[in-house]
Amino acid sequence: MSNVTIKKAELETVCGITSKIPDHDLPEIAFAGKSNVGKSSLINALMNRKSLARTSSQPGKTQTINFYSINDSLYFVDLPGYGYAKVSLEAKAKWGKMVENYLKRTRVLKIIFLLIDIRHDPSENDRSMYEWIVYHGYRPVIIATKLDKLKRSQVARQVKLVREGLGMKKEDILIPFSAETRQGREEIWDVIQERLVPNEDPKSAEE
Repeated sequence: MSNVTIKKAELETVCGITSKIPDHDLPEIAFAGKSNVGKSSLINALMNRKSLARTSSQPGKTQTINFYSINDSLYFVDLPGYGYAKVSLEAKAKWGKMVENYLKRTRVLKIIFLLIDIRHDPSENDRSMYEWIVYHGYRPVIIATKLDKLKRSQVARQVKLVREGLGMKKEDILIPFSAETRQGREEIWDVIQERLVPNEDPKSAEE
C-alpha cells in the first residue's frame, strides 16, 4: 500500500511566534518530539530527501513551525523540539504558545506523530507532551526512533517500556523506526495513507 512516489517536496512556510498559521485545505501531518530525537531525519526519510529538513547536532535549534509541501497534496508540519535544558524558560513558554496556537487553529491536521527515543524510558517532557496532545483531542502515533542503536533482542522490551511509560492504550499505534536503515518507513506511510481517507476525523480515532 505504501509505495509512495515523492515527486515534489519543498519547505513552503516557516512560522515563528508572531507568524500567522497558514490556512489551507490540504491535510497536515504533524511531527513532535524532544530535541535531537531524530525528527528531521525521519521527515527526510519519509520525503526521500537527504537534507531538506535540516538536521542539527545542536539541540533546541529549531524554534519555528516548518510546513513542507509534499506532492502538492499534503503538508508535513515540523514542530519545534522540546525539552532542551539550556533553552530559557521564556523560550519554552513561547514554544508552548506557538504549538498550542497551531493545534487550536489547524482545521486539517490528520495525525500527530510523537517521536520517542526507543533506547530510553519516556522522559517527563515526553509524558507531558503525550498527555498534552491527548488533551487537545488527538491520539498521537508514537514513532520509536534510533532503532538501529538496539540489538534485535532488546526491541520488544523497549517497546513495552515506551508504551507503559506513556500510558498508551492497547489500540494506540507505536512504530519502531531507524533513519539509518529506513526500517519502519513503509509502516509510517501506511498510517498516513489510511488517515488521508476522506472524512476521517483524527479525533475520532480515540472513540
